[in-house]
Amino acid sequence: MKRRAAPKRAAAPRKTKTRQPAAAVKTRQRGAAEAEPARESATGRRLGAKRLSTSLWPQIYAVVARVPRGRVVTYGQVAALAGLPRQARLVGYAMHGLPDGSTLPWHRVINAQGKVSVRSFAGPSEGLQRHLLEEEGVTFDEKERVSLKKFRWKPRASATSRPAPEQRSKSRAKRAPRRRR
Repeated sequence: MKRRAAPKRAAAPRKTKTRQPAAAVKTRQRGAAEAEPARESATGRRLGAKRLSTSLWPQIYAVVARVPRGRVVTYGQVAALAGLPRQARLVGYAMHGLPDGSTLPWHRVINAQGKVSVRSFAGPSEGLQRHLLEEEGVTFDEKERVSLKKFRWKPRASATSRPAPEQRSKSRAKRAPRRRR
């Protein structure tokens, strides 16, 4: 079987380089970050950086507030329960943004491996989360993990998401009986 030769394509026109002054070439080689200092807005935020969406944080805090003593929940699980699937990192930002002295049980939120997440900064609260969980009866194994099978919080469906038992029985009575074939 013979192969057909692919049709030849017309060559694209070549772009010609324009000469730039030597100073511009040196700036490009050093990198844009060194060429000019980072610009900041009047609020001190770096221009071009994304602003965190704090409007969703109350949804996250509401879920975390429901986690009972002696139970843990993962960042991804909090996001899903808050109606924000695949937004585990946003949960981390919300936990980091908690004010000092908050009564929210932030220590019950751990990562998907069952470990206490590493902080971006070292400080006195390095082992605080583990200590608070151990006080509530949560145990850690030799690899510093919590057994999610044993301690993961599995919330019941909320009362608003499903009808009350008396409503369910009425709806069953209204249905037509199934026909057998």
